[in-house]
Amino acid sequence: MKKTVSCHTCTWYAFDEEYDAYVCDMNLDQDEMERFITNTVQDCPYYRLNDEYLTVRKQN
Repeated sequence: MKKTVSCHTCTWYAFDEEYDAYVCDMNLDQDEMERFITNTVQDCPYYRLNDEYLTVRKQN
């Protein structure tokens, strides 16, 4: 069973001022980039939750 991921909550999803759009900051190959652009990503192997407080919780 494949899980659906949301790029909006991923650490690698960032705004690029040069393109004036959100992009994936991971080094994607051509097939992965095509799936990202066409919004057909099903199970991204690079997905990491954008949890800003993860480091703080580890320090406590």
